[in-house]
Amino acid sequence: MTQFRTLDDMGDVRGKRVLVREDLNVPMADGRVTDDTRLRATIPTVTELADRGAIVLVLAHFGRPKGPSAELSLSHITDAYASVLGRPVTYIDWEGDADAVAALSPGDIAVLENTRFFGGEEKNDPAVVARFAALGDLYVNDAFSAAHRAHASTEGLAHTLPAFAGRAMEAELTALDKALGNPEHPVAAVVGGAKVSTKLAVLEHLVKQVDHLIIGGGMANTFLAARGVDVGKSLCEHDLVDTANAIFDAADKAGCTIHLPYDVVTSREFRANPPTRTVNVHEVAADEMILDVGPAAVEALADVLKNCRTLVWNGPLGAFETPPFDTATVALARTAAALTTDGSLVSVAGGGDTVAALNHAGVADEFTFVSTAGGAFLEWMEGRELPGVAALAIKG
Repeated sequence: MTQFRTLDDMGDVRGKRVLVREDLNVPMADGRVTDDTRLRATIPTVTELADRGAIVLVLAHFGRPKGPSAELSLSHITDAYASVLGRPVTYIDWEGDADAVAALSPGDIAVLENTRFFGGEEKNDPAVVARFAALGDLYVNDAFSAAHRAHASTEGLAHTLPAFAGRAMEAELTALDKALGNPEHPVAAVVGGAKVSTKLAVLEHLVKQVDHLIIGGGMANTFLAARGVDVGKSLCEHDLVDTANAIFDAADKAGCTIHLPYDVVTSREFRANPPTRTVNVHEVAADEMILDVGPAAVEALADVLKNCRTLVWNGPLGAFETPPFDTATVALARTAAALTTDGSLVSVAGGGDTVAALNHAGVADEFTFVSTAGGAFLEWMEGRELPGVAALAIKG
């Protein structure tokens, strides 16, 4: 595992200005934060630093502005953030920011304006890096979800100020190391979702890393088609059949077993609670769609997990937002949660749909670790180096 410094290595921070990169990019409606998950994730780092007497300066982006925008100002989330932290939070505009920072006292927490108001933030412009760095003495990256981007506030600052991983970043990197970096075998991966094309690099990487690759969702139909199964009107990327066969071949060479459903739940219409059939994959009618994994296959997959020590999960097995096509995802997630609770399985999951599916199954809190990161989690599953993480690595 890459070695990086954490808050434990910072020493005395009383009176020091600490720039903390967090992910405050929360959904809002009618001026209110509708999901404060990302705000709550910052609590351990921000409150620890404040309690140690640091002047905490939170850096974050909000939306995709093309320059300063009243609508995308972080001033809109300051009250909600103060409520989550249970302590006052100052909002600081980029105008006169140095004076405003100078007026803060040890233990104070401030949110600086949207980093993306500077065009050079996303280009990692050295001038913007210097602009940010002038406000702080130390830098903490606590935003794994933005670590796949080499931006001024996620990567550039780590080369300019003494850099440390925050508690959320530390927890994420430790969990990911247990899942794929240095896992206990046998390792299983569940990869679902609509299209093979969006997870191609993930699948190509995983077959060399895991012992069991469980493919679900619409992408399983492409792999079934590659095996000569007529999938009817199911979502299927027929142009990627050769790619699917290449992944089968790579898995064979690596000693990885690919698991596809052999019974499926089908319907002629995609809506909530339509008439359905549970059939063998070879019995799908020409006018039917495969919309979930069948019960016999789920039972077999549960047996696979019972013989594994580590699980990485990204994506649902079926069209889980539309009942009853959530059945397989919920059942297998509950099996994984029970095995985790028993202590026989380390389970790490990530990605927006996955988090929603595990919450829907009521088991997100029972997994070893659930990452709220989307793009960063996928790039990690592809085996790619994340610039925001690499910049924190202890050199030499």
